[in-house]
Amino acid sequence: MELLIIKSGKSYIRFKDDDYRLVKLEKASVFPFKQMKLVRQHEFCLKENGFNNVCIKKLVLTEEEL
Repeated sequence: MELLIIKSGKSYIRFKDDDYRLVKLEKASVFPFKQMKLVRQHEFCLKENGFNNVCIKKLVLTEEEL
């Protein structure tokens, strides 16, 4: 499975209560590829609000037997 995620420096972004928060990977907001337009809008807003080194990344999840 492939999802979109936004990073700022070494941290990830969580969108909660119309606010952006820097978090670790396990708390980050993730989006399906069909929401690319929304993710780009978030990326633009983050840059406008002074977040550094903002970029969109592809998060690849795999499932394996344990």
